[in-house]
Amino acid sequence: MTASTIAIDGPAASGKSALAQRLAAKLGYLFFDTGVMYRAVTLAALRKGMALDSEDDLGALAESVSLDIRPPSVPDGREYDVWLDGEDVTKRIRTAEVDQAVSQVSSYARVRMAMTRRQREIGLRGNVVMVGRDIGTVVMPEADLKIYLDATPEIRAQRRMRQGEGRETYEETLGAIRRRDLLDTSRALAPLRPAEDSHVLDTSALSIDHVAEWALRLAQDAR
Repeated sequence: MTASTIAIDGPAASGKSALAQRLAAKLGYLFFDTGVMYRAVTLAALRKGMALDSEDDLGALAESVSLDIRPPSVPDGREYDVWLDGEDVTKRIRTAEVDQAVSQVSSYARVRMAMTRRQREIGLRGNVVMVGRDIGTVVMPEADLKIYLDATPEIRAQRRMRQGEGRETYEETLGAIRRRDLLDTSRALAPLRPAEDSHVLDTSALSIDHVAEWALRLAQDAR
């Protein structure tokens, strides 16, 4: 019997989203990149002109907004819909302004706790592939299958540049990845790390086809 809930964790550009998209498409599941919830809260904060150094204000905002992730409703290449207070913000959360602010917003404990509750609600619906940095350890520790992908910072920076996500030079992109890694692994609440029962794979020298085949076998054998 195939796993109903699949958690995929790992650092930036380790291949999490590409793998999750393939698994979700193959299994007919919802692809849920939990990072989009933090982007939605960041968008809400920017729209309100809120100070990004106020954890209390941002935490209160995260607790009060209405958020949901649904299967895609528009055939524009999206993998899901992101709804914020009744508005489809799937495209609006991908601006450079949100990119620059989301790491700070997502680092606050109160924000993370609010988002964890929302993410669990969606995960418990089942038939979902969830991607993030604390899914297997915090959000869905009971997931049927937990996968942790990794790769060297240098390889991940190269991937970002090839994807057109490295807006600066290679060296600047590499520096940004290393800073994000430090922030993710050193935060007090829900730091980035593999769950004890995760299947860990270094993807540095592997193609997405190889990784997807490996993960699909795990998913089909998980239950």
